[in-house]
Amino acid sequence: MPKGLWIWPSDPKAQKRVLKMVAASPHLFAALGVLGKSNEGMSDSELDDAINDGSEWTTLWVVRQLTALGFLEFKVDFFGNPAKYQLTEAGRNALGTITGRPPPKPPAPTPQPAASAPAAPKPAVPKAA
Repeated sequence: MPKGLWIWPSDPKAQKRVLKMVAASPHLFAALGVLGKSNEGMSDSELDDAINDGSEWTTLWVVRQLTALGFLEFKVDFFGNPAKYQLTEAGRNALGTITGRPPPKPPAPTPQPAASAPAAPKPAVPKAA
């Protein structure tokens, strides 16, 4: 297993070194690239297929590295859909710095269905005697 990055340094020179290491790793760079193109994020299996390495262990290593650097976040869906990895603002900036292009735009928030207020009860009609 390759040596890990694990920490985002505060020194600008060290940050450039870390970004060079990310750019030099085919798996880390591929994961950043496909996640930058994805609007709603990617599940474990989608990310594994996208970086096309054939090893779930390598995908796990990639996810741990990018999460430790603060480039990824894990969004859990509580309603049965798979959880997804998405780039953070730091991840978008890192991808933009590595590629030399503007960072990808953050995904637009998905509109949540408005909770409708319960209908007001109808007044009771008095019975005629």
